[in-house]
Parts: sequence; C-alpha cells; structure tokens
Amino acid sequence: QVQLVESGGGLVQAGGSLRLSCAASGRTFRGYAVGWFRQAPGKEREFVARMTWSSGRTLYADSVKGRFTISRDNANNTVYLQMNSLKPEDTAVYYCATGGYGVYEYDYEFWGQGTQVTVSS
Repeated sequence: QVQLVESGGGLVQAGGSLRLSCAASGRTFRGYAVGWFRQAPGKEREFVARMTWSSGRTLYADSVKGRFTISRDNANNTVYLQMNSLKPEDTAVYYCATGGYGVYEYDYEFWGQGTQVTVSS
C-alpha cells in the first residue's frame, strides 16, 4: 500500500506560479510511475504529467507542455509539479497517483486526496 498526500494548491492570478507536492508513505515510488491528473468542475479527470521513477523520464499533456515541470526528491520520496504561467483553464483539483504507468486513470492504483488550484483572470 502507498499513501499519497498532495499539498501546495491555492489561489493565484493568471500568469502566476504554484508548486504542488506529492509525498508518499507506506512504500516508495520505486517500480512505478508517478502521475499528476486534474479534474475541473463538470469535466472528467485528465492526465497532466508523468514521471517514471526508475528512469526519471517525463511526459506532459500538450496543454501544459512548456509551462509545467514534474520533478522528484528521491531522499524524501516526494514528487513535485511546478506550474508556471498559470491560466484560468488550469483551475481544477489536482491529484497525484502511482502504482502503475500510463496516462489514464485506470493505469494507477493509488491516489491522493487532491489539492485545489484556482487561477483567477
């Protein structure tokens, strides 16, 4: 079992930045990828970014490419999502997930509780 806790969400103006954190306990991310997803009101949860833990290889959704960066702190078993040049359409609850790979919800077994990001225009 892996327990994931996200933090770092909040309210920011368009063009601003936030850094989300995803801390794992129970076991490490080793052997899995770590994905970030988001869900806006009335919309389905969508893929944002992913990092394969073993290789560090990253993948981003087109909508965030060049603005968001996923990174990790091996020692603290934490993954970050640095979000720059935020837009109102980035407003959503952001979730981290692990226990699998891929870009779909069903690819991942363990999920955090989510953290709200609100971008004002």
